[in-house]
This record gives sequence, structure tokens and C-alpha cells, in this order.
Amino acid sequence: MRTLIAWVVLLCCCAVRADEHDHMYEANEEVVLWMNTVGPYSNRQETYTYFSLPFCRGPKETIGHYHETMGESLLGVELDFSGLEIKYRTEVTKNVYCKKTLTTEEYKTFVYAVKNQYAYQMYLDDMPIWGMVGEVDNKVSPPAFKIFTHKKLEIGYNGKQIVDVNLTTDGRVELRPNALLEFSYEVTWTKSDVKFQDRFDKFLDPSFFQHRIHWFSIFNSFMMVVFLVGLVWMILMRTLRRDYARYEKGETGDDLDADLGDEYGWKQVHGDVFRPPALPMAFASLIGSGYHVFAVAIITTVLAIVGEFYTERGSLLSASIFVYAACAPINGYAGGSMYSRFGGKHWIRQMLFGAFLLPSGVCGLAFLINFIAIYYHASRAIPFTVMLAVSAICLFVILPLTLVGTVLGRNMGGQGDYPCRVNAVPRPIPDKKWFVQPWLICLAGGVLPFGSIFIEMYFIFTSFWAYKIYYVYGFMLLVLLILAIVTVCVTIVCTYFLLNAEDYRWRWTSFAAGASTAFYVYLYAVYYFFFKTKMYGLFQTVFYFGYMGLFASGLGLMCGTIGYVGTAKFVRKIYQEVNKFD
Repeated sequence: MRTLIAWVVLLCCCAVRADEHDHMYEANEEVVLWMNTVGPYSNRQETYTYFSLPFCRGPKETIGHYHETMGESLLGVELDFSGLEIKYRTEVTKNVYCKKTLTTEEYKTFVYAVKNQYAYQMYLDDMPIWGMVGEVDNKVSPPAFKIFTHKKLEIGYNGKQIVDVNLTTDGRVELRPNALLEFSYEVTWTKSDVKFQDRFDKFLDPSFFQHRIHWFSIFNSFMMVVFLVGLVWMILMRTLRRDYARYEKGETGDDLDADLGDEYGWKQVHGDVFRPPALPMAFASLIGSGYHVFAVAIITTVLAIVGEFYTERGSLLSASIFVYAACAPINGYAGGSMYSRFGGKHWIRQMLFGAFLLPSGVCGLAFLINFIAIYYHASRAIPFTVMLAVSAICLFVILPLTLVGTVLGRNMGGQGDYPCRVNAVPRPIPDKKWFVQPWLICLAGGVLPFGSIFIEMYFIFTSFWAYKIYYVYGFMLLVLLILAIVTVCVTIVCTYFLLNAEDYRWRWTSFAAGASTAFYVYLYAVYYFFFKTKMYGLFQTVFYFGYMGLFASGLGLMCGTIGYVGTAKFVRKIYQEVNKFD
């Protein structure tokens, strides 16, 4: 569908020739060199249009570019035709295409760019190319600022397809007011044995992503899973079965309570354990959103394994938006059925709350950052038309699908079938020791899940905030499954201790214990910013901490939901057994 839309736009507008999209060229056929963005090398997301710097445009007539996907627009891709004439398999010797005398303002602009290590990105046949604007010569005093005025493109071809592009910059010219700059380019063609489907392999970094530390982290997480599953099994098989064995002896209720005392406190709250939580609408909406995020994470990761999204600009983000919209019924079904089981009456309000809980947070943060991007004149500023498109998706796709899911959930899974009756009057919660306080249990619950993923977080952060292409989605899927198992096991153990202390408020506690993983991920993001990057400036700082907060929130929703769902099955199971003896 995306390819079809792209073809329609291109044919209607007559803007870009078809060869750039089917990647097949005949001899002497035009090859378009797109100039994308330029910005500080340390601030990957702080980008501006290439010609915001006073570069020369080539003499060839301008060709317009149209965003093919929403992902391109949201990622700040701003392709602008270079104006340089490049033809397939046609050599171009050094050719001066522009001469210009720097004004004082242009001189200051170039000096600022060189001083702040500005780098630019270009695209040729959808293959990215990076280069530096200039360099600082510190061998002289005061330091001299030099700009690269010559670009040499070395293009590899295999048959009728381009399979490799390399850029060499030269022509160092010292920047001075009223200096004459001569911008030139050169193109060479070399036959290559690289297959077209393998042409992006040069941008991957197997020595980084498939390092033995990566494999060791997976093994370490797997051993953690084995340990936690064993711990949960021990609770189920030894402690609980010992309790059940005592119930089967037929002891009277009074003798049982006197004999068991505080050690078996979880049995004493069977009349309150299935009581609806405080703020049932908010809780059901959070759980529904968590189901939604988990489904999107699994499906998108599987699609990334199959589809190799890194070969197309913005394809991963576009796929994520599509999958999120398509999975909206999951949100409605999970949240609507749970709210109905809690006895909620305002189901439309709950449906709206669940449908817009995450999109409103994303849009609110994006609009805030967008104002800063507009102030900076950055390419990351989201166009108004894209804002309208996102709003339309929320109103006309996500909302109706969530409504369908809510109606199905209320009718198919909205009946509460609890193994124990809920007492009319809530049981008083006794004082507890400090180490079984809910807030401490919640805080401790995220430590082990974070420990199972923090190395993978480093690779993901590096690929997004630095210049690495993440492609090991098989690792990501495995880590995601390990995270789910670890979260379930940890929250079950936390809930067991809480119930044993005769505190029946396990629903919010189990959710918060799983969601606290996000707290540690955000702390790690703070550490990563200060010790692993060289980012600076208001725009990049707000962009980093804003979107890392958004990432942590989504992760918290997912982990909290996973923890609650696993714990709910555990609680239901143990009280089903208790109900047999009552």
C-alpha cells in the first residue's frame, strides 16, 4: 500500500523519476543526489536543512521531493535536490559548479558550523552518505577554520543497480570574510560484486552488536529467568502446598487461625483479595494501554526481523504507527472487560480515557518539542499537515477500533467470576514491617527486570542517539520475552509477600512493581546522557529527556501490565485451591 501511494504521488506530480524507486538504471540515466540535513555531529537530532548553510546549489534544475511516508516527516527528513548532474556509469572529472564570495554573515555562519563540528547527510539511490562541513586547524594560533569545498563520490554498481557509495571530501579552504570559494564535485564508477540485497551491510556493525558481551548479557538474563522461575516454583510447590495440606486435615477455622498466625496471613484476606482497586477506571485504562503497547512491541519487532526496516527511510516508525492503530481493539477489549468486571458504569468515559491515554501524552510532548524546533528552525519541526494526519488517525481509526474492542470486551469478558466472595466491609490492614511496605516492594520490583535488559538498553540507545543502525531484532525479541518472564516472576514474589502481610491491595502494587522497571531505565538514560554522549544545547537536551521519558512511560505501562496479568493468574490459582477447603 505504501509503495502504491508513493507511485501515485510521483506520477501525479511528475517530480521524481521512477528509477530511484525501482533502483534499476540504464547507461547515462540520471541519478539523483539528495541533500538531506546538516547539524552538530554530537547532537544527532538537532538537524537543519542542508541549504540553511550558505552552500552552493548545482546548476541543474531543481527537483521537488515528496515525503513518501509519515515516518519520513516525523524523523525530520528534508530532502533537497543538490543540483549536481550525475548519470549512471558516466565518469565526472573534477568540475567546479559554483563560485561565491563570502559575505560577513555567511563567513560567521560557516565558522559557527565548523567550530561546532557540523556534519551533513546525503542520499543517493536511498543510500545514506555522511560528510563533515569542515575542520578546525589547531596547529596554528589562533586556530584556523577550514571548509571542504570538493566532494568526490565513488559509486559501485552491479549490473543495472547501485550497490555502494563512498564520499571523500577535500579542498580545504580557510574561511575568511570576502574569501572566494569554489565548490566542485567528482564522480567515479567502479564495478562491484556486492549483491543489491546486501548493499546496506556496510552500514551495519557486527563487531559492536554481536560482541561477546551481547551474547553474555543474553545468557546472564536467561540464568536469571531460571533462578526466578525456580523461586516461584518453590513458593508454589513447597509453601503453598504445605498450607493446602494443613487445610485438608480438616482443622477448624479457629484452630487454623490460631495455629497458622501471621505466617499464613495470605489465607486470611480471601474475602478482600478480589475487591476492585481504588480508581478502577484509571487502573483498567492503564492495563488496556499496557496490553496495547506489548502487542505493538511484539508485532513490530517480528516485522523488523522479517522486513529489514533499516533499508528504507522512516519505515520502522511508519510500521509502528500502523501497527499501533491496528491493535487498538486490544486496548479496548482488555480495558473494557476489566472495567466491567470491576462493576464500572461509565464505560464510555473509560473507553475514551484508554484510547487517548498514550496518544495524548505522545502528542502533547511532541507539540512541546515542536515549538522549540520551530524556534530553532530545525528540520525536526513537524509540519501542520502531519499533525492533522496524526489527529485523524486518532479520531477516525484508533477511537472506533477501541470502541469495537470495548463493546466486545464488556460482552465477552466482562463477567466477574472470582473463586471467593468479596466481603461487604473491607478488612482492616494491620501494621507491617518496613520491608513489606507497598512502596518498598514496588521500588524493589523493578531491579531484576532492569538487570535483565540494561545491556540491551545500551545498544538501543547507541543506535538511536548515535550513528549506529540497529539490526539485531532477534536479540530484541529474545530480550523482550525474557523481560516478560522476569517481570511476571518478580511481581508474583512481591505479591506473595504483600498478601502474607495481610495486605490485599495487590492490584496496584503488582502493576507498580512491574512498572518500576521504567524508573531504573530513565535513571540509566540520565547516566547515558552525561557519561556516554557529548550532547549539548536546549533543543537536544529537551528532545533527549522528553522522548526518553516517553519511552520509559511506554515501557512502564507494558511491564506493569505484564506483572499484573501474571500475578492475577497466580492469585486466582491459589485462592481457587483455598476455596476447595472452605
